[in-house]
Amino acid sequence: QVQLVESGGGLVQAGGSLRLSCAASGSIFSIGAMGWYRQAPGKQRELVAAITSGGSTNYADSVKGRFTISRDNAKNTVYLQMNSLKPEDTAVYYCNANIARVHLFYDYWGQGTQVTVSS
Repeated sequence: QVQLVESGGGLVQAGGSLRLSCAASGSIFSIGAMGWYRQAPGKQRELVAAITSGGSTNYADSVKGRFTISRDNAKNTVYLQMNSLKPEDTAVYYCNANIARVHLFYDYWGQGTQVTVSS
């Protein structure tokens, strides 16, 4: 069994910063790509940022230059540093990871953490 546990969400004023963390635990053989998605009320879930096992990253245009994704492979953890936050960043943020328990990779999701940016 594999679990992704997120932390670090909360309420912040516009222009502020938050750091999200997501730790994977359980029967893990290998972790591939990891990423962060978000879903605002009435909107579809969207990719915010992703990082491969080798450290290559990609970002949604709306967060480029403000958000930074990183990972610690020794801790099976992915981070999202969010700076210069805007009210439109308000959403539930979900961690995603492609994890192999033996030889096959499966997608896993965290429970979500609320990020609220006040104007």
